[in-house]
Amino acid sequence: MSTLEAIILGILQGLTEYLPVSSSGHLAIGSALFGIDPEENLKFTVVVHIATVFSTLFILWKEIAWIFKGFFKFEMNDETRYVINILVSMIPIGIVGFFFKDKVEAIFSSGLLIVGCMLLVTAMLLTFSYYYKPRQKEKIGIKDALIIGISQAIAVVPGLSRSGTTIATGLLLGNKKSSLAQFSFLMVIPPILGETLLQVMDLAKGVESTTNISNTALAAGFLAAFVSGCFACKLMINIVKKGKLVYFAIYCGVIGVATIIFSMFS
Repeated sequence: MSTLEAIILGILQGLTEYLPVSSSGHLAIGSALFGIDPEENLKFTVVVHIATVFSTLFILWKEIAWIFKGFFKFEMNDETRYVINILVSMIPIGIVGFFFKDKVEAIFSSGLLIVGCMLLVTAMLLTFSYYYKPRQKEKIGIKDALIIGISQAIAVVPGLSRSGTTIATGLLLGNKKSSLAQFSFLMVIPPILGETLLQVMDLAKGVESTTNISNTALAAGFLAAFVSGCFACKLMINIVKKGKLVYFAIYCGVIGVATIIFSMFS
């Protein structure tokens, strides 16, 4: 992997982790266009995932500080309830990670056709959440947190946007736009850290990248993912508040159809 390819894939990771267009799907498409097997670049995957987490912490540090400040009062306040909701939302993805890891990895290696199909599903979900107007709720409850967590677990399928799926699910449940993006981005930090830890353990065991990638390319990919991640995180929060997700539905529909056609003739 060259430095330029690392920068491009890093930008893709940073942008699409937050924008509702599927980071896994776009990385698969980008890797295919460059002729790179993503499974052979475990070290690069770890680096850009860490950059993504750092970008979330950088943009939402005030909210995270507020949560920790209240949580460590060790009383049942709004911050403690928020942490409980985050923990509840993690249960489904934890179950998938522990018991269905091999099946998920098999899906990731199944080619671009499923990516294109799932991008179309993302488009339909975003469109439905845009036009459906349920009664608004004041706060995200434990039940809604669990349902949003289930949607996050389903979104491990490449091409099905994690942020798009969780935010759209929250909107369909009647949760306020102003709180959904923040909750969606914070709830993904523990799973990403857990996945990254497992990948680091694989590297430590000698499951090394077979593709030659320099430290310069790794650093460039990290920086690209961090900067683009900060931009996308901030942008997405504003987009969700304004309710403009339907434009991403159009994008996912177009890219989904193009990906399906590409997979059939490649």
